[in-house]
Amino acid sequence: MKSPVVVIGIGEMGGVFARGLLRAGYPVYPVTRQSDIEALAQQLPAPELVLVAVAEKDLHATLEALPTAWHDRVALLQNELLPADWEHYGFSSPTVISVWFEKKQGQDVKVLIPSPVFGPQASVLVDCFIALDIPTRVLNSDEELLFELVVKNVYIVTTNCAGLVTGGTVSELWENHRELADGVAREVIAIQAALTGKSLDADELIRAMLVAFEGDPGHGCMGRSAPLRLVRALQQADAAGLAVPRLREIAGRQA
Repeated sequence: MKSPVVVIGIGEMGGVFARGLLRAGYPVYPVTRQSDIEALAQQLPAPELVLVAVAEKDLHATLEALPTAWHDRVALLQNELLPADWEHYGFSSPTVISVWFEKKQGQDVKVLIPSPVFGPQASVLVDCFIALDIPTRVLNSDEELLFELVVKNVYIVTTNCAGLVTGGTVSELWENHRELADGVAREVIAIQAALTGKSLDADELIRAMLVAFEGDPGHGCMGRSAPLRLVRALQQADAAGLAVPRLREIAGRQA
């Protein structure tokens, strides 16, 4: 029998991973808000993987409370994720996946493009996705992982923030409001560069974003969290001393 996997957070996304892991032959131990995580860590001090599948707003509290015994077995999948998010808590090399499929209540999984994964337990997540027939690809370096995380962040923040003005789908955003979309994307990339301390190739990142647009042209731009993403982007820009006039103009329209 394969070693067990702990899944922290059994919502829509956590449920997808739990189903795939079970199909791949891994016993799954779910952790909910009511679970005694320290007691479970004593029972399972060396699981194959500890998948953190909580909501974005709960990520930092979850990482802070994670039992020390599990620190070298963590896998992360949250949106707007960057290395500083895990490095702050002393995690040096977690397994990380940039999820490019959508799962909503009452609907099956909808794939946009293959989901890239990197880290010491990447093979476990590959097994999970093979069992679900969800395409994935394994990355080769921390640099590749950073690029993929930034691409996902640019996709999400650009479409959500620009979508507050345009509504519609990602293909309509690019076809009918290209100047706005490009301008917002470049401001988001500037924010990402400030957050990572890295020099980022805006043109390359925008090309990668457009590949995701093509993967699901009918994907809606604006989710429920769009206003909060705009607020967070402006807070990050302020902290970095960035002008971001496009994002500020969008915020002004929402006032």
